[in-house]
Amino acid sequence: MERKYKVTAAVAALDSNPTVKIFDEFYEMQDWIEEEVANRMDWIVQHSQWTISNDEWYELRQEEYSLIHVQEVV
Repeated sequence: MERKYKVTAAVAALDSNPTVKIFDEFYEMQDWIEEEVANRMDWIVQHSQWTISNDEWYELRQEEYSLIHVQEVV
C-alpha cells in the first residue's frame, strides 16, 4: 500500500475554498509547505505598512502553519 499525503492550505481560518494538493512523497509535501509558508511570509512583510518585529514575524509564521493541514491518504 502506497502512502500519499493530502495537504489542505487555507488562506484564512474561514476559507471555504482552500488549496488542496496530493503528494506521493513526504519530502515533496514538506518542500511545498515550506515554500508556501515562505511565500506567504514574504507577501505579509512586503505589504505591511509597519516594521514587523521578530516576535511578530514568528507569531505570523506560526499562524500560517496553523492554516495548513496534512492528512495521510491511501
